[in-house]
Amino acid sequence: MNAAAAFFYLFAGVTVASAFMVVASRNPVHSVLFLILAFVNAAGLFLLMGAEFLAMILVVVYVGAVAVLFLFVVMMLDVDFAQLRQGFLNYLPLGALLAIVFFIELALVLTTRFVDPKAFKAAAPAAPKPDMLVTNTEALGRVLYTDYVFFFQVSGLVLLVAMIGAIVLTLRHKAGVKRQDIAEQVARTKATAMEVKKVPSRQGV
Repeated sequence: MNAAAAFFYLFAGVTVASAFMVVASRNPVHSVLFLILAFVNAAGLFLLMGAEFLAMILVVVYVGAVAVLFLFVVMMLDVDFAQLRQGFLNYLPLGALLAIVFFIELALVLTTRFVDPKAFKAAAPAAPKPDMLVTNTEALGRVLYTDYVFFFQVSGLVLLVAMIGAIVLTLRHKAGVKRQDIAEQVARTKATAMEVKKVPSRQGV
């Protein structure tokens, strides 16, 4: 076994074990930490495949932003997880059905190589020419900003609308809380912003 195969089995094994612990852990904080470990090892698998851009995106975006955000939200919110688990038996039949379907799909994927070996040969891409070799990041940039530039911009607009919608839906105006009024601040003058009072000697305001 060469070094690449050894690293593959190492990263893959830790990823599968971490993913299992995400579901099996009783403590939600531990689940998020195992999720971060799974993301890091999945990034190692991407590096072995030569997809260094996807590996960095996985670490920077998912580990550095999403997973850490989940961790802080879980730690800050006082969530009663015992109450959330009360309806577990009600969803057990549906969860078991989805698990069976998932394992059947995994079995089909693993046995396709033995059932129809030609499927992998037909789907194998042609080897690139020496003058066409580019980095993974450059290849993704060429595809995103040429063939799929319209869909790339639309996805950005959809995310922007989703962010604005989430802010609007969660915004709550509480009585007695002072808020910033930019128009009123800009319209302030010296006469309205300052008040001079004469205080007698040796007396307070």
